[in-house]
Amino acid sequence: MRVAGLRVLTLTLLAGCSNPPLKANLGPADGLVEAISLLGDSLRRPSLPPETMARMLAQLDTARRAFDADTGSADSFIWYGRRTAYLGRYQETITIFNFAIDKYPDDPRMYRHRGHRYLTTRQLDGAVADFKRAAELIAGTPDEVEPDGQPNALGIPTSTLHSNIWYHQGLALYLKGDFAGALEAYRKDLEVATNPDMQVAVRHWLYMTLRRLGRAEEAAEVLEPVTREMKVIENTAYHRLLLLYKGELPPDSLVVAGPGEGDPALQDASVGYGLGNWHFYNGREKEARAVWRRVLETGPWASFGYLAAEAELAREAAANAK
Repeated sequence: MRVAGLRVLTLTLLAGCSNPPLKANLGPADGLVEAISLLGDSLRRPSLPPETMARMLAQLDTARRAFDADTGSADSFIWYGRRTAYLGRYQETITIFNFAIDKYPDDPRMYRHRGHRYLTTRQLDGAVADFKRAAELIAGTPDEVEPDGQPNALGIPTSTLHSNIWYHQGLALYLKGDFAGALEAYRKDLEVATNPDMQVAVRHWLYMTLRRLGRAEEAAEVLEPVTREMKVIENTAYHRLLLLYKGELPPDSLVVAGPGEGDPALQDASVGYGLGNWHFYNGREKEARAVWRRVLETGPWASFGYLAAEAELAREAAANAK
């Protein structure tokens, strides 16, 4: 379901055009509501540091010009959408991919990217449907590296089209509480996880899914290949969480000093959610919810760790309201 009342400020559709040009307003528009959280709160477009904003606006302008020059090729649609999303303009991004899917209904990349932003904007059913369609379209096709929009420190892409489809499908189902469905998606993701970064990301969610299903022995098997020596480039949070689950890192190693004495802060939302979930499936529900609430206090709201913590607290609120 679309979020009612949102103003899409940067796109115009020219009536009667079969391939409408999408025009972006490249000026800042911080603070607009982009989504409604699973707890019913307004989630506003984040502010970015001036240097980051300038760089990303320049990248979006380049993508817009390429879109115009290529008259809406599949690749130009993808980069126009991705560059728009990096600025926190998620509703505009979904609109771009709506047009893209109309023109390229058999391109799995379009559903993969729209589904990602359905996740971001808490439209979970739409995300599940998009990733299901993307999975149908990649069946029997070779995998391909997915280029990074914001490259890591080594400039080495760490994910593929197939892995991203299964990974995000697993997450969408996990957030809905469909752990059996998430397990199936993560098992398929593990089959195409070909490097340490992909491995630690999917093993993290696969492990937590199995623990939620009460399958602790199978979950322990997921951890066996994980070692401290793995050459992880960017998914270090997931790597450290897996080492925590194995008992090779203490929980206090995943927090940093906070603003006051005795007030530790979470390293990031992914660590926060994983740490909270570790407490939860080990029977410490009070501690788990305290950590999840801290995740929501610190953000950022577009991160998967924040979204997962939000989903947990929303389920708790719904249960208490009955």
